Amino acid sequence: MKVLFVASEGVPFIKTGGLADVIGSLPRELIKQGIDARVILPKYGDIPKYFKKQMIHLNHFMISLGWRNVYCGIEKLEYAGVTFYFVDNEYYFKRQGLYGFGDEAERFAFFSRAILEALPRLDFHPDIIHCHDWHTGILSVFLKSHYQRDSFYKNIRTVFTIHNLQYQGVFPSSILGNVLELGSEHFTLDGIEFYGQISFIKGGINYSDLITTVSETYAEEIKRPEYGERLDGLFRYKKKNLYGILNGIDIEFYNPASDSFISKNYTHQSIEDKIYNKESLQRNLGLPVRLDIPVLGMVSRLVSQKGIQLIAEILDDILNLDIQLIVLGTGDKNYESMFLAAAQKCPAKISTNIMFGTTLAHQIYAGSDIYLMPSAFEPCGLSQIIALRYGSIPVVRETGGLKDTIKPYNEYTGEGNGFSFTQMNGQDFLYTLKRAINLYQQKNIWTKIMASAMQCDYSWYKSAQKYQDLYNKLMFN
Repeated sequence: MKVLFVASEGVPFIKTGGLADVIGSLPRELIKQGIDARVILPKYGDIPKYFKKQMIHLNHFMISLGWRNVYCGIEKLEYAGVTFYFVDNEYYFKRQGLYGFGDEAERFAFFSRAILEALPRLDFHPDIIHCHDWHTGILSVFLKSHYQRDSFYKNIRTVFTIHNLQYQGVFPSSILGNVLELGSEHFTLDGIEFYGQISFIKGGINYSDLITTVSETYAEEIKRPEYGERLDGLFRYKKKNLYGILNGIDIEFYNPASDSFISKNYTHQSIEDKIYNKESLQRNLGLPVRLDIPVLGMVSRLVSQKGIQLIAEILDDILNLDIQLIVLGTGDKNYESMFLAAAQKCPAKISTNIMFGTTLAHQIYAGSDIYLMPSAFEPCGLSQIIALRYGSIPVVRETGGLKDTIKPYNEYTGEGNGFSFTQMNGQDFLYTLKRAINLYQQKNIWTKIMASAMQCDYSWYKSAQKYQDLYNKLMFN
């Protein structure tokens, strides 16, 4: 079986979020399981020159995009056993950054159209095109509207994965003919019309053969108004074609036994060595070296989706506890200022790092005892899974992938790998955090929780098998 992954970003070439991690890892696991999985991405200006020098030019041609005739080049690079293709157009993609330029509809309509035009020119005829997030939602619309009568495309099936429904790609209706070259028959409730505008993500939902989200719980949540972002009715209607498959992580990259970013490697069998990473983290960030208190870690975008407003509610209460808090991330300026002010006020208790750094992120996972993730919503979440891998015990809100991965510790059975609360309420969060801190002081119990967390299997293996099942359902049922 041949599957082409289509996405706006992918590790190791370009990344802004968790989507890139999925694109970097899932195709590799599918290849191990016997599928010919390949990836196509935009050739952004920000892709490192190291990779650009390795790209091989395959073809170039012109594409009709409304009234425009635009250049498209296709380049190819093999990386870690995966074939990556790149769509080259300097006007659309040779910019600093990936998104937010004001012509997103045109840029990603071009990307989708370019892929479909490129397919007959490649040495690869996919059985399935697997599209990811709103940037690629219009591809399924193009396939069914512009290409279905061509025998080359007739049997190609599509899967559309939603990583975060909050971002939908909604644009003025004027692009219908001007950019998309679509007739009014597509500007309908069961097409791409969305409250008088055009929605790329709705196109992906309505025109793809199957729809997936990145956790089972999120697939259920988006059928409800509070999570459905005004598309909950459509998801209820499409429920027979909607599946939730939990994301995995790259267990080779996130492996405390071999991680080169951390001070001392360890496993669940040498869990006592984790403390050396805690000591090193405290020292490097200028915090008092205190091994008797829990270090709370957080590697996150500082935005409301991540539940930072709950931390804002109880930050003074947290800092009054006998703990240290380490924050790494960027986001809402108000939240950045809040954490910076707290660090100025209590420099012995909180380290605020307004940046993103891979090395420090790994060191926080390895050096922290408790990991905070009180998200308002979380389609899947990778941070809590990485924290488990490093024995940093998550305290999370029960939503989306957090609910699917974190099993609350049960004092009677001794089972569980973390702590959770249900309501979007700061006091519930504080109560749960205090419970975790109390159990941290009971070393025998805490060591068992850590060992349980580190032995959880959230690799891509099982998830890739579930995607295979879906692909088979599309091709052979």
